[in-house]
Amino acid sequence: MTTMTQSSNKNHAHSVKQDDSSKVLSYGDHQNSPAKRPTKRIGILGGGTAGSTIAIRLAALGLETYLFEKKKSLIDGPPMCHLHAGGNLYREIPDEDCVALLKQCIDILRLYPYTIDVRPTVFAVPTRDEGLPEDLLPRLDILTAAYQELIEQDVNNKVLGEPEDYYQLYSHEQLLELSEREQVEVPSTVDEWMIPVAKYLDLNKVKFPLIVVQEYGWNIFRLAASAQLALEEYDHAHVFTDTTVQKVVPVDCENCTNADHHVTKWRIDYQQANDSQAESIEVDYLVNACGFRTGVIDDMVGVEVTRMVEFKSSYVTHWGDAGGQIPEIIVYGQRGTPEGMAQLTPYPGGYFQIHGMSKAITLFDDGLVASSSDSAQPQLPQQYVHYIEDGWDKAPLQARSQQAIEYVAEFVPTFNSARTVGNALYGGQQIPGEDDTLRVADVSLYSNIRYARAENVKASSTLIAADQIVNELTTLGLIQNDTPMNRSRYAHEWSYLTHNDGLAVDKVARVLAEQRGFPIAMADVNHSIREAALDDLSPAGV
Repeated sequence: MTTMTQSSNKNHAHSVKQDDSSKVLSYGDHQNSPAKRPTKRIGILGGGTAGSTIAIRLAALGLETYLFEKKKSLIDGPPMCHLHAGGNLYREIPDEDCVALLKQCIDILRLYPYTIDVRPTVFAVPTRDEGLPEDLLPRLDILTAAYQELIEQDVNNKVLGEPEDYYQLYSHEQLLELSEREQVEVPSTVDEWMIPVAKYLDLNKVKFPLIVVQEYGWNIFRLAASAQLALEEYDHAHVFTDTTVQKVVPVDCENCTNADHHVTKWRIDYQQANDSQAESIEVDYLVNACGFRTGVIDDMVGVEVTRMVEFKSSYVTHWGDAGGQIPEIIVYGQRGTPEGMAQLTPYPGGYFQIHGMSKAITLFDDGLVASSSDSAQPQLPQQYVHYIEDGWDKAPLQARSQQAIEYVAEFVPTFNSARTVGNALYGGQQIPGEDDTLRVADVSLYSNIRYARAENVKASSTLIAADQIVNELTTLGLIQNDTPMNRSRYAHEWSYLTHNDGLAVDKVARVLAEQRGFPIAMADVNHSIREAALDDLSPAGV
């Protein structure tokens, strides 16, 4: 069995080197003294948002952290576009889940501040919908109060603007007046953001008031870049991309034939794409963060799980007639029907991402599948697995992209001049249990076998999942919880933020966007969180 050692090379903070003797991709400025190395090893399977965030959290505590990802770079999965801070997209979920999403989003924004595009989101209820805009106001008041309370706990939590400005209402009369104003290319006030909405949205097809919420864009390319930069900070963070995990096997197992058996070590067998020989490593704790493939590892480990997987897609288009920057526009609708929610998400350079929550656009007739009594892994139709692994076939992608443009143009008529660009953001989204409306989920723990499964429906839940794993490792005696490094997490003193700014994230994100076949402009943001504001904030009580 091959044992893992750290590279003997000193690496520049922004480079990646491979140690030929160990086949480990090691990030960061390495120190070679064995005395400085932690003794406990954590294996994390899956380098999406969950796996990467958990790796950052554990590496920051000094654990030897090994992260395995099948794709060529981290966080290259299902579509994201929106921070979903208050869960306002989801009328069907309870208020307490919306408050949980708000807290989680603010928390993870402080870990990844340079991933956010600061612009409002406009929510419109169409005239054909049974709901009313007023139905959302009690929830928005609850969220405003919750946001205010978070700021009182820590001034650093004021990342979504002033709480009294969290949401605003616009009447029909106000929008008619705004439609007469000249559009501002770079808006700086809510009124200026609403001018293009007043001009382009078909006001005859929506109910009033429109609701404008300070919920921001979330950029997956910048998220991937931030995670990469963060992991480069740690001597003991080892990242294996372009790597297939072939098998996980218990090593030290007590009463293995008994249902209540105990495992204290796992062996991970893996193979990197350019290697002819498989490698192995033993770890003291195993984290399954494989996303829609989570059930494959559950089957290997031998735990029974009920879950679903849903294949979803959003589409990238270019619209040169927007006249400047516009907010995200969301038109409500019943999910899965021909009138499902329409979502138009702006990027720099005139690029727009489209969600249409109908089975002709984002959802698919056979795209939601469940686990069975024989396996914890739901079986997606092979066509969707092919898309995920090899890319979309050109013809169906073109057809769906054009349908997405027409879907939005029902409410934004001039958007019919938009053009497809031949790419999409897509993947399989896992949903624990049997409720396909579930949006708040984090982690399942199996203490007796030192195994955790991250089950994040939303990327914003991943830092909370990491915290739960830290608590579990503390209970098992693998780490000490009350340490300065752990306290730094709750003050959001992440080391990579002291060495990298938005420009550093720009550089990496643009490379990732190009590598993945997307317009480079989509790696940027129109409005970043101001770095001066971040520098001025200090933890509460300091």
